[in-house]
Amino acid sequence: MRDKEILLIDKPKGISSFEVIRILRKKLRVKKMGHSGTLDPLASGLLIIGFGKGTKKLKNFLKLPKVYLAEILLGRKTETGDQDGKVLVEKEIEGLPVEKVKKVLTEIKGKHYLPVPKYSAIKRKGVPLYKLARRGIDFQPPKKMMEVYSIKFLSLTKKDKFFLLKIEIFCSSGTYIRSLAEEIGRRLSLPASLFNLRRTKIGKFKIEEAKKLEDF
Repeated sequence: MRDKEILLIDKPKGISSFEVIRILRKKLRVKKMGHSGTLDPLASGLLIIGFGKGTKKLKNFLKLPKVYLAEILLGRKTETGDQDGKVLVEKEIEGLPVEKVKKVLTEIKGKHYLPVPKYSAIKRKGVPLYKLARRGIDFQPPKKMMEVYSIKFLSLTKKDKFFLLKIEIFCSSGTYIRSLAEEIGRRLSLPASLFNLRRTKIGKFKIEEAKKLEDF
């Protein structure tokens, strides 16, 4: 990474993207700082940080395609679409043919209008959806076009009474992997939720180029 006003950070799991900014501001003693492409607290991986004049360049990275490594828990649906939310449905799975899963993954490639997660930052009448959800307000989340350019099957393993599906997804900006996880489950006639997520690439920028917070 040659641009001295842009940093590539490997965000750890368990903190928000803004928390990364807060930590870096303190470490680097720089006030003007921002990020491009938010990662959920439960996700890890590549985050593009701009500081100083670099903050003006962040808009150039917003629409870049992204690559994720995702683990999907087949057999459990939650309120948030990941493992942090209230369990809504559980179903014990005794067996799941790999070829059936691969067929569904093939069908997922392409464009889809899918509901965004209720616990997301998209706004409705100026209010983020996650705030409405936390208040217990019932609403139908909007649908959004999400495009999967390619999807690679990595593994399918038994996990307790469920199955854990690991895949690599190359997708458009604005694609919610939680929404894709639930859609994959729906096509398999199974409840599903995101178990783990790691972003490995944004446009030409790779996770291998990124620094960890403890490197500063």
